[in-house]
Amino acid sequence: MGEGVRSPTQLCRTLGVEFADLSLLTRALTHASIENSSDTNTYERLEFLGDRVLGLVVCDFLMRSYPAEDEGALSRRLSGLVDRTTLAAVASSIDLEDYIIHGGGTSLNDSIQADVMEALFGALYRDGGLEKARPVIEELICTLADEVRSPPTDSKTALQEWAQGRKLGLPSYREIGRSGPDHQPVFSVEVSVEGIESCVADGTSKRSAEQAAAENMLAKVKAQSNG
Repeated sequence: MGEGVRSPTQLCRTLGVEFADLSLLTRALTHASIENSSDTNTYERLEFLGDRVLGLVVCDFLMRSYPAEDEGALSRRLSGLVDRTTLAAVASSIDLEDYIIHGGGTSLNDSIQADVMEALFGALYRDGGLEKARPVIEELICTLADEVRSPPTDSKTALQEWAQGRKLGLPSYREIGRSGPDHQPVFSVEVSVEGIESCVADGTSKRSAEQAAAENMLAKVKAQSNG
């Protein structure tokens, strides 16, 4: 049986909460590397729940706090707040790594710490509903909202917002080719927007090819508007 460096009750004091059922917190902190572990006594199921609780609380907070922002701006701010990089940074700020119960030799990387943060939110919800989870999420996550006021917009999102803003509908992506060996394929993707000549780009994945095609389309419409 592995152990966290610190007691879960110390984490409760750090967060300013008390658990009616402390076993929920223990489960949220338990990694699958523990001997004889299963999905029912490690953090995975609580992580699944916590991801949804986090999204709901943050969305509600943003709707109340930024009444003048449109859906696109709120979505970008939401993405910045629930991003795994943000969750890992918050986990580090409360020394969450010291509380994670794991088997010897397990590397508690940023991804695992982000997962455990979500599991912690799920445990809070299971223990006392939104009334218990909301204050902790708002204190740890929502207070960072102004820091992601202008989060970066990826090319696909930017193109979608540009097209919808001009009532041209959603951009359409189509895979038109694939080359290279199976272990290192190159995808060719075409993006189309109503009334604009389509653009094509390549990438090592469909996602990267779509992003490159969207970037090409944005460059084209920008050049046309400047011209």
